[in-house]
Amino acid sequence: MTFGIYFILILSLFYFLKPSTSFALLLSDRALYSLALSLLAATIATAMSVGIGLPTAYALSRYNFFGKEFIDTFLELPMVASPAALGAMLLIFFNNPIGSWINSHVNFVFTVTGVVLAQFITTLGIATRLIKTVIDEIPTRYENVARSLGATPLKAFTKVTLPLSRKGIISASILTWAKAFGEFGATITLAGSMPGNTETLPIAVFMRLSAADIEGTVIMILILIGIGLGLLYFYKMFAKRFPYA
Repeated sequence: MTFGIYFILILSLFYFLKPSTSFALLLSDRALYSLALSLLAATIATAMSVGIGLPTAYALSRYNFFGKEFIDTFLELPMVASPAALGAMLLIFFNNPIGSWINSHVNFVFTVTGVVLAQFITTLGIATRLIKTVIDEIPTRYENVARSLGATPLKAFTKVTLPLSRKGIISASILTWAKAFGEFGATITLAGSMPGNTETLPIAVFMRLSAADIEGTVIMILILIGIGLGLLYFYKMFAKRFPYA
């Protein structure tokens, strides 16, 4: 039933495609730029989110310290606050003295850098939460045994915990990337919607729909869901075929 609902929605998109013009729209400079920007920004944002989220997730999973529950709760901020609200928070931050000073050195507002920052902010908490769930599933006794044999905490993590959690971290990274790839609210609020500059695929969908360009909107949607779902599907097939890779 669930599959049928989504399948019908996707199938209905093809009604508005015209073979004579759809291919040209797909290969237009504007569409290709939006695609390239979305791929690049999502990859950078994901690398940043996973890079920061991994040590944070490990600390929250393995150690008890003052304020742990408070920090753990804050990981839910991207789920509690809408992406548009997160984007507005960023925009307001860059209008206070500290934010203005930062923005004067690295311009984030209405720039490609702002696209990456918006995606990073909306995925950091999610990436950390997903990785923490993975590490929680690995018994601490494995690390304790490694330490009893002389391994340092860092070596126990890199030689024991990290290899055991590799597949889970890869899965978390892919889900984080898919979230960043489809991010809209925070991106358009902070970086704007300038074609050929800050227009990602989700923003392109909105802008073409606003201009009543239904065929262009459909093309952008199909690219968006094709890449996102395709990546998730092929990873699931890879994980199923090579369970110990």
